[in-house]
Amino acid sequence: MTQRKGEKTTISIQEHMAIDVCPGPIQPIKQISDYFPRYPRGLPPTVPPVLIRASSLRSSSASRAFGGAAAALSHAATGKKEEEPDMEGYDSDDSTTLGTLDFSLLYDQENNALHCTINKAKGLKPMDHNGLSDPYVKLHLLPGASKANKLRTKTLRNTLNPVWSETLTYYGITDEDMVRKTLRISVCDEDKFRHNEFIGETRIPLKKLKPNQTKNFYNCLEKQLPIDKTDDKSLEERGRIMISLKYSSQKSGLVVGIVRCAHLAAMDANGFSDPYVKTYLKPDENKKSKHKTAVKKKTLNPEFNEEFFYEIKYADLSKKTLEVTVWDYDIGKSNDFIGGVSLGISANGERLKHWFDCLKNKDKKIERWHTLTNELPGTTFND
Repeated sequence: MTQRKGEKTTISIQEHMAIDVCPGPIQPIKQISDYFPRYPRGLPPTVPPVLIRASSLRSSSASRAFGGAAAALSHAATGKKEEEPDMEGYDSDDSTTLGTLDFSLLYDQENNALHCTINKAKGLKPMDHNGLSDPYVKLHLLPGASKANKLRTKTLRNTLNPVWSETLTYYGITDEDMVRKTLRISVCDEDKFRHNEFIGETRIPLKKLKPNQTKNFYNCLEKQLPIDKTDDKSLEERGRIMISLKYSSQKSGLVVGIVRCAHLAAMDANGFSDPYVKTYLKPDENKKSKHKTAVKKKTLNPEFNEEFFYEIKYADLSKKTLEVTVWDYDIGKSNDFIGGVSLGISANGERLKHWFDCLKNKDKKIERWHTLTNELPGTTFND
């Protein structure tokens, strides 16, 4: 074909198709999986042949890109096998998926109160079909968790990032409680037509708190931890009671004050009780030491502010035990025992200390909070 000067070279379609652009047998196109093969468990004992063939077929640029990876595989094949995580033991409900809780604690030593401010939670685990939850927070004191020492916030609807800004207060918290008690904070999802669901919890030993100093916490929620079953169930906590003691030298007798109760166990179907308090100074040979307060209707935190007088010589107090019991008043049936406490020379802890402080400080009123339990050693209760 004659080509004139200045004209572009043109190639017919027939000539184009006749050009041999791919001499020899056609090679299959390599896939990325050929360069990074998967094995059922661990690494192969030797580098597979496919990797060797691949090195001769790749371009120089691909060789530089994948050369390091192939060398690493070859080195790992001859070296010691690394320990792999046990995927079967992995639980998706770890602390990172349950959410976090922002709260603060303050122990008011003078007023024997523990203030728990629940601020907010973030990234809670969805519990409902709509991908959200209806969360609330409940508190328990361990050991001795019961309905009597449970506090809870309001429920917030359809959220995974609730903001409560709510303060819950335990009254009657003693220095002894601060040493041995742990606060359990649980986040739950409320369901109207079935049981509420647990989301996560965190626990704070109260001994970590300093009196009258607010401590802030931002904790990851954990899965439900088992409660120590070694706790003595016969000493289940039923609430707190504030008692005052004073030996009057002028009247030659013991003045017992029943000030108030807090967080009493609910004994009635309406979730409340109708509490009253009885006191005995034992041993009581003549059965004349019984005193009883008025009944307070429909409350778990009654205030009595009543005092009873026992005429007794000061020297005889060391032989006596003050027994205080709290009851729920019922019409038409036997009254329910809520809880009790004994103070005297045979008591221990705060109960013994309160009794000794009364003996050492004549004519001085000494008030203390005490824990009510569902049973007193060696005592049978009959109203």
